[in-house]
Amino acid sequence: MDLKIKKMLAETARGRGQITVMTGAGISAESGIPTFRGPEGYWTVGSKAHHPQEMATNRMFTKYPEEVWKWYLLRMDTCRRACPNAGHLALVEMEQCFVDRFTLITQNVDNLHLDAGNSENNTYQIHGNIFKMRCARACMPDIIPAPTDLSDRDKARALSGSEKVALRCPNCGGWARPHVLWFDETYNEQWFRFESALHAAMQTDLLIIVGTSGATNLPNQVARVVKLRGGVIVDVNVERNLFSELAVSDGSGYFMQGESGTILPEMVDYMISAAR
Repeated sequence: MDLKIKKMLAETARGRGQITVMTGAGISAESGIPTFRGPEGYWTVGSKAHHPQEMATNRMFTKYPEEVWKWYLLRMDTCRRACPNAGHLALVEMEQCFVDRFTLITQNVDNLHLDAGNSENNTYQIHGNIFKMRCARACMPDIIPAPTDLSDRDKARALSGSEKVALRCPNCGGWARPHVLWFDETYNEQWFRFESALHAAMQTDLLIIVGTSGATNLPNQVARVVKLRGGVIVDVNVERNLFSELAVSDGSGYFMQGESGTILPEMVDYMISAAR
């Protein structure tokens, strides 16, 4: 880290300002989870191959609920096999040090932040959680655990009768759906902490953005709110992107190029030392 970044981190650590971290697919990719838009996401229904942006829609679920569930069950397997990496663990240490000065906003649905030890209270899962489900008809507000015993599936195998039952709403008997934000849906507070994330942005003095390029709406709003109120943005990414350009646009922020598993532990160690 250069001296300017160190000075800024030390001042933030010693002060009373709010620290927000916003993470995306890059930090999970370092744990072996393929990025959502990669070729691994393609799925065949009948004779037609569908892109992830087609599979992850309410429209597709309404038409082919079993195929969408089969796709998500395989994705759940991938997430279940992954382990938190050094970047995730560094953010747990950051929360433990700064407690109620810390907020984590994540676009990732893989549960790795919670597995690592970040608290549900301070972690806003703005795209949901792949290991949860809720009634597709919204007959009840509850978010419930998805079945854990439907793993190691063959991609081509149809859902069995017992599997279909396990993926039903326990209240009305209709289909349950993965508790994730689909491409043809919008953010809200009830499911995806929309207002909470914006409120956190309005209080943020330091925003650390990790492994995301600015392709979705709410993260862009969070970054721009922080920028407009004079907060400092640090973008950690393997390549330049919209957020890194925003961070350095007026000379107040920073772009740190590299893997989060290397950069975050160094940053957090320095901030914790400065705070003591």
